[in-house]
Amino acid sequence: MFIKVLTVTALNGYIKKVIDSDFILKNANVKGELSNVKLHSSGHIYFSLKDAFGKITCIMFRSQAQKLKITPRDGMNVIIRGRVSVYEKGGAYQIYCDSMETDGEGQLYLAFKDLKDKLEKQGLFDLDHKKKIPLFPVRIGVITSQTGAAVKDIINVATRRNANVNMLIYPSLVQGINASNNVASGIKYFNTEKNVDLIIIARGGGSIEELWAFNEENLANVIYSSTIPIITGIGHETDFTIADFVSDKRAPTPSAAAEIAIKDLKELNNEIRSFRDLLFRSVNSKITNKYNQVNLLSKTLKVNNPLNYVVNQYTHIDHLKETLNYKFNSIISLEKQKLSKLNALIHAHNPLNVLDKGYAVLQNNENEVISNISTLKNIKEIKITLKNGSTRFKLSNLEEN
Repeated sequence: MFIKVLTVTALNGYIKKVIDSDFILKNANVKGELSNVKLHSSGHIYFSLKDAFGKITCIMFRSQAQKLKITPRDGMNVIIRGRVSVYEKGGAYQIYCDSMETDGEGQLYLAFKDLKDKLEKQGLFDLDHKKKIPLFPVRIGVITSQTGAAVKDIINVATRRNANVNMLIYPSLVQGINASNNVASGIKYFNTEKNVDLIIIARGGGSIEELWAFNEENLANVIYSSTIPIITGIGHETDFTIADFVSDKRAPTPSAAAEIAIKDLKELNNEIRSFRDLLFRSVNSKITNKYNQVNLLSKTLKVNNPLNYVVNQYTHIDHLKETLNYKFNSIISLEKQKLSKLNALIHAHNPLNVLDKGYAVLQNNENEVISNISTLKNIKEIKITLKNGSTRFKLSNLEEN
């Protein structure tokens, strides 16, 4: 029997055809716990699905990921639907996921939630307890693996931003059984020696299992008891650990932790120059404004000089005098005219003027005018006034016509 010799590519291609033609594998429903979830910038989601005895690699492309109603995270129990196929270049089979829904939560995630709730009730996350991060630390203690990418990233950021800051590295395990104790020992060392202004705890990304050392209660208590401020830069942006909640400041990555801790020297110098220019402009503007105010007040003082006021008041008094004289003369002239009219009116109505025409005025002893002829019968003496004088006459033998 002749057995054909296959190339690796041909073998992978054959296996792929066999798997792709299987009805069950083309319509697989698989449940398990999410692990090592990566939400890629492209929109694809890479993750592993595991149970107590096995693990399989999975991928969900962006077109399907956009339809998700949940945000995948490590520790979630899910049911996925998709097809099992072979990635020919790597010779590995994986599930190409079309949908995902929750199916309870994984044991590690439940343990994480329980510890988080417990420590939160104990006050380990209280904002009032968090220490202020120093603005310009001179020495920074870094607790991380001396061979990992995190320490390189932190050193690169520190060198680029401010080479004057000293970095003191405390080598520590960041994964495994003894990792949490190693990190706690580093914190205790720096607190005992008092040789740094700030502590950074750093580790690169990983699954919930790989980051579990930072979810241990003993480490949380040591971070809380530290008298030196602590920044955590553990995992990627979507990774959260108990250490992040207890620390004084959480950074999304180790590099971001270094950027928070170390001010950029160039930016600081630019800010100083900017503040200096702003101060110069402000002082110059203040001086200019005050000079203009003094100049304006000087002009105002000249305009409102008391001597000018006195001179102007003299002119005003002269004007008032002229006005008073004019009004006074006008009133006198007007009163003279009124008096003249009244005099003419009195003269016109003077009864003595009638005497010039030959009339006479008869009066009794009480100087009352006699206007009725019957009155003469009762009196003996009358007063007769003519135009050139008056005299008294006695009446006798009065005859009435």
